[in-house]
Amino acid sequence: MIQFLLNQTLKTETALDPNTTVLNYLRRDLGRCGTKEGCASGDCGACTVVLAEPEGDRLRYRSVNACLTFVSALHGKQLITVEDLKQQGELHGVQQAMVDCHGSQCGFCTPGFVMSLFCLQKNTASYQREQAQQALAGNLCRCTGYRPILAAAQQACDNPKPDSFDHHQPQTLQRLQAIRAATPLEAEGKRCLLPQSLDELAQLYQQHPQAKLLAGGTDLALEITQRHQDIPLIIAIGQIEALRQVSWQGDRLVIGAGAALSDLYPMLANYHPAFGELLARFASQQIRNQGTLGGNIANASPIGDGAPLLLALDALLILRCGATQRELPLNDFFLGYRQTALQPGEFIESIVLPASAPADFRAWKVSKRLEDDISAVCGAFNLTFDQGVIHSARVAFGGMAATPKRAELCEQQLVGQPWRRETLEQAAQALAQDFTPLSDFRASSAYRLLVAQNLLRRYFIALTAPQLAIEVTAHE
Repeated sequence: MIQFLLNQTLKTETALDPNTTVLNYLRRDLGRCGTKEGCASGDCGACTVVLAEPEGDRLRYRSVNACLTFVSALHGKQLITVEDLKQQGELHGVQQAMVDCHGSQCGFCTPGFVMSLFCLQKNTASYQREQAQQALAGNLCRCTGYRPILAAAQQACDNPKPDSFDHHQPQTLQRLQAIRAATPLEAEGKRCLLPQSLDELAQLYQQHPQAKLLAGGTDLALEITQRHQDIPLIIAIGQIEALRQVSWQGDRLVIGAGAALSDLYPMLANYHPAFGELLARFASQQIRNQGTLGGNIANASPIGDGAPLLLALDALLILRCGATQRELPLNDFFLGYRQTALQPGEFIESIVLPASAPADFRAWKVSKRLEDDISAVCGAFNLTFDQGVIHSARVAFGGMAATPKRAELCEQQLVGQPWRRETLEQAAQALAQDFTPLSDFRASSAYRLLVAQNLLRRYFIALTAPQLAIEVTAHE
């Protein structure tokens, strides 16, 4: 059973198929067709809805892709769709702004834009163009262009008016806080278990090691929406507060595996600007609101953007199976394509980084689109120096092999050598021995290798001629 608020209406669902996405639930079960299906893969934003959940004494609003969100994620939250925005028969301020600024033509993408604008308005005190661009980067429009939509964002954020959601917020908070533990959601032989604690999760996963763990689900949902498969048993972990915690423990930064990427952004941007810059390009705001760093690692995708950075930073994983914990260097975690060192019933509990990021750490992502796109190549670089000689080297790439991987021969060419162009070129040539990348629709093998070598050269420029590196970035 799950309970949630559909705007202000309490919904109790006891027999929903756990494989049901929020998009299909809205359109097929509730007849709410304002939420559109465009891509069914989280790329276009036409299906954007907003989830509100308690955060202290206020509500936190998050835009999410309904096509990638399973109904189990609704438990204890308020679901807001475009149908809910009207205010006493009048358009909501964000809808009126889209009208006034001529932000819609064919209209198919408009409900998704409106919901992203609604979320932006709720989470900002005043309009900031960069913040608006981030909020709307996951919404694609083929006919209007984005200037009038950004104008609508400015109008909506500069002139917000109290709405019914503000009026009902104290009542909504109270009602959501009254919803506690959920019982399993099941139908037609398919089940979704909803543990409320780490101990309960560990016990359930030991009992059902064949189950799929569901955190953000931004990749897992594709098995249903793109591959048309069913998942017979899911263990949803999004309601376990301990998995969302981030803490400083002595000389270590410990990141809960279930922390959403959008929640990690301010902390990781402060930890090191390079991490923040790359995380800002990690898919769209909707994806970052759901996706987790632990899920990105456990997924073991060769093009996951988190792993190369964590490899270059010598990250450790804290793994748990039942009551037993163990630490494993991330460098030993990836065994092959989509294969990891996790044992049956074992899961990632947290990711551990050094408390202080190295000053000379850098990371860059190369993709066809600047925003909301998967990497062709992602490179991360972490070198330390002693009187002009390279003392240690951590160089890692995604998109270059069957797994995210350290460039070990390249690192060997660097360690103990003076930091100069000749050393760098020898290391760049060693990358051809470290990797034999595949060719696919994102990039050819030759292009990937050249990009990896050029990213290493860019790292040299970034440390030896920072102003030139800034100019290179500005012209990308």
